[in-house]
Amino acid sequence: QVQLVESGGGLVQAGGSLTLSCAASGRTFSTYGMGWFRQAPGKEREFVVGISWNAEKTYYADSVKGRFTISRDNAKGTVYLQMNSLKPEDTAVYFCAVDRHGFGSSSESLYDTWGQGTQVTVSS
Repeated sequence: QVQLVESGGGLVQAGGSLTLSCAASGRTFSTYGMGWFRQAPGKEREFVVGISWNAEKTYYADSVKGRFTISRDNAKGTVYLQMNSLKPEDTAVYFCAVDRHGFGSSSESLYDTWGQGTQVTVSS
């Protein structure tokens, strides 16, 4: 069973940047699509960004296009989320997740393994 560990969250001022990392255990990381989701207090979890197994396709929520970038290093078993120009509305717990189909698309039903989450707080 793959396990995911997120890191890199924290407190940042609006306009600042953070980079989140998600390290996966196991030998089949390179076959997985990966996604980042977030959940703000009182709101449902929402898709943020995803990447296919070979990084040829990426998917972004409209709210983060042009500000967030997803990347992966299959040799290290890690997926990254570079977040720039952060806004207070980006405040949430961020989760990475595994899509064993390899797509990394926005459909949450494709994801079956989740990390514990990392808090991102953007102050105004």
